[in-house]
Amino acid sequence: MRSAALLLVAAAAGCANDLDPQWQLSHERIIGVRATPPHLAAPGDQSTIDALLGHKDAPTEERSPDGVQVVSPASLAGTVSHASGKWVVTAPSDAQLAAARTELGLAADAPVPLQLGVGFATSMLAATKIVVLGDAHDNPTLDNLMIDGKAPGAGPLVVAPLADIPLAVPADDATENVNWLTSCGTMHDFDLAKAYVRVEVADPQTGELGVILRDGNEGVAWQFWTISAQ
Repeated sequence: MRSAALLLVAAAAGCANDLDPQWQLSHERIIGVRATPPHLAAPGDQSTIDALLGHKDAPTEERSPDGVQVVSPASLAGTVSHASGKWVVTAPSDAQLAAARTELGLAADAPVPLQLGVGFATSMLAATKIVVLGDAHDNPTLDNLMIDGKAPGAGPLVVAPLADIPLAVPADDATENVNWLTSCGTMHDFDLAKAYVRVEVADPQTGELGVILRDGNEGVAWQFWTISAQ
């Protein structure tokens, strides 16, 4: 298994030649890395790491990374483990957390950012993820999301071609990060809470549509649908 550090170098080199628009879903990419939950308040609490991958001309894939390792602080390298096909972060003891604060130069009661390297050996993709130790916070939700003026179901979406299809998620563009992604049609305002997709004649008429929401506390949520223009 390649280390996450080596995979990060390879991923950076690959992204330099990536000319696809940022909203284009149909290419090899890590769409997002999620820790559930993203904050761990007490010693022994656990968080599971997973990711959402995009593929060229293939559906998105939610899966566990091939490798996860602690990048910082080094004294908490033992907080990451792999069992039953899952990567898990276990919150350390109060004494270990105090030592980590000293290592990072943090205040005695400050939450500790545990920086992880996350890698996928088969595709040479990698990313970093932070799990916060010492307080509590959950991932955001995508409640009240709207597509073409209505709440989407779990099934496939059908939209009209040559029409602006409004997309909206209740998020604050100033404090939260929203990315709309598609492999069907052309996305407009992809990085705003309110966006729209339009399927032109020359665009792919089928594919996937999705949104990923990141809050200011390392929380992540995503939702994806198959979509076609008819």
